[in-house]
Amino acid sequence: MESDGLRRRPVLPFGIAPIDERLAPGGLRLDSLHEISAASPAPSDDAAATLFMAGIAARAWGPVLWVVRRRDLFAPGLYQAGLAPGRLIYAEAADDAELLALMEEGLRHRGLGAVVGEVKRAAMPNTRRLQLAAEGGKTIALLMKRHARAANDKGGGNPLAVPSAAMTRWRIASAPSGPLPVGDAGVGRARWQVELVRQRGGESAEWIMEACDETGRLALPARLVDRTAGAGRALSRAA
Repeated sequence: MESDGLRRRPVLPFGIAPIDERLAPGGLRLDSLHEISAASPAPSDDAAATLFMAGIAARAWGPVLWVVRRRDLFAPGLYQAGLAPGRLIYAEAADDAELLALMEEGLRHRGLGAVVGEVKRAAMPNTRRLQLAAEGGKTIALLMKRHARAANDKGGGNPLAVPSAAMTRWRIASAPSGPLPVGDAGVGRARWQVELVRQRGGESAEWIMEACDETGRLALPARLVDRTAGAGRALSRAA
C-alpha cells in the first residue's frame, strides 16, 4: 500500500487554501478511504460530521452510495449540503460486517463517485480492505465512525482510537456561530470545528469553518477572510 506513494493521484480539493495546503496531495485522494467522526455523541456534533461527509460526497462526480444501519438520514439536510436526492443510492445493512461488505462491493464497482458508510466498529483489516478496494479507481470512500455505547466502548470514548488504514482521519464538532453582518436578520451560517486528526504523509491541523453550503463547500469565517485580505494589501504596500 505504501509502495506507490510517488504516483500522482487524483484528488478532490476543498477549494480553501488553509486546508488544501496542509493536505499532503493538495486535497482528498479520490482512490482512498477517509474516516470521519463526531467530536462527541451530541446530536449537534453528529449532524455536523454527517453533513461534512455529505459535502465531500456532493463535490465528487457521479452517483453516491450511502450505506446505513438505521434510517435516520434527513434528505433535506443532505440536499442543503449539496447532495441532491437524485444522486443518492441508499442501502441498509443488518450489522457493521454487512455494511463494510456493501461498501467494498460499491468501491469495486467503479461506477460511483463516492461510497459512504456509518459504523461503530471497524478493525484494521476491515479498513485495509476498503483502502485496497478504492485504489486504482476514482471513487472516494468515506467511513463515519459513530460513538459506541459506554458499555461496549473500548476506545475510551474516541471512535478514532482504533488503528486504521484510512488516508485521512477527521473529527468534526459544532462551534458557536459568528455574528451576522450589520443590517442582516435571521440566523447566521453554522460553524464547525474541523480537525484533521491524522493523514498519511502529512501533519495534523485544525480550523474553524463555516458549514457546507448548497454546493457542498466549506468557507472561511468572514473575519478570517477580512484578515487575510488585509494582510495581502499590507504586503502589496510594503512591496
